[in-house]
Amino acid sequence: MSLYDAHMTSSNTLLELVRKAVPANGGCIEDLNEKLIVEDLSAGFGKKTVLEKISIRFKENAVTAIIGPSGCGKSTFIRCLNRMHEVIPSAWVSGRVMLDDEDILSPNADPVSVRRRVGMVFQRPNPFPTMSVFDNVAAGLRLNGVKDRKLIATKVEENLRKAFLLDEIGDRLNESGASLSGGQQQRLCIARALAIEPEVILMDEPCSALDPVATAKIEELITKLKENYTVITVTHNMQQAARISDMTGFLYLGKLIEYGSTQQVFSNPRNELTERYISGKFG
Repeated sequence: MSLYDAHMTSSNTLLELVRKAVPANGGCIEDLNEKLIVEDLSAGFGKKTVLEKISIRFKENAVTAIIGPSGCGKSTFIRCLNRMHEVIPSAWVSGRVMLDDEDILSPNADPVSVRRRVGMVFQRPNPFPTMSVFDNVAAGLRLNGVKDRKLIATKVEENLRKAFLLDEIGDRLNESGASLSGGQQQRLCIARALAIEPEVILMDEPCSALDPVATAKIEELITKLKENYTVITVTHNMQQAARISDMTGFLYLGKLIEYGSTQQVFSNPRNELTERYISGKFG
C-alpha cells in the first residue's frame, strides 16, 4: 500500500499501519548504534518546568517519533537537542545530550557548530521569501564560508534531488521560494537543512500545515532520509508515527512515559497511559 493510500483508506486501523521496523542496514532496530543519548534532561522557562529528567537513546539511521498531547513538551524537547530552546528569554535547560562523544549542552560546546550537526525543520514551511529557490538551499553553505560557485550549484542540485523536489521545480530555481506550494516549500526547507550536511535532522510537526498528498510525499522523504541520517520527528498524528517511525517515545506532562520500538509501543504498550492515549481515550 502506498503512503497516499494509507492516508485515504479509512478502514485501516492504527495497528494495521504499524509495521516491523526495518532500518536502512536491513538489520534489526536493536542492532543499530546509538547516535544521540539524552540523560536527565530537564527544561523550562523561569520558574516553570516543562520537561522533567528525560533520558532517551536515539538510534542511528532510524526514524524516532515523539508523540503526546498538545502542551506535553514535545517541541521544547526537540529544541533542546540543537540548543534552540535556550535562545528564548528566561529559558533554561539541564542534563546532558551526547552527540557521539560530545555533550552538546556543555558550556564549551559551540551552539553554531551544534546546529550544523543537528538540523531543524519547523512546523510551518519557512523559506526565505526574498530569496530564490536556489539561494534558499545555498544560504547555509554560504554562511558556512563556501564560496566555490560550482560546488554550491552541485550541492543545491544534490539536495533538491534528495528532497524529491528537483524534478518538480528544476526549471524554477530562480523564482522565489515563497512561490512554491506548501508541500514544496516544506521540502525546500528540508533541502536547505540537508545542504549543510547535518548528522541528525529534527522535524517539529513537519506535516501539520499540509494536505494529505503533500503529507504523503514528506513521509516518503522521511523514510528515505534515514538511510543517511538520524531523524527525530514530533507528531500529534499517531497514524503518521505508525507509518514512518522505527522507534516511538510518548511524552505526557513533561515526562517520558514510554519508549520503544514503534511496533511494541503501538501493539503492546507497557504503560496504561500510553494505551489510553493511543486508543484515543484522552488527548
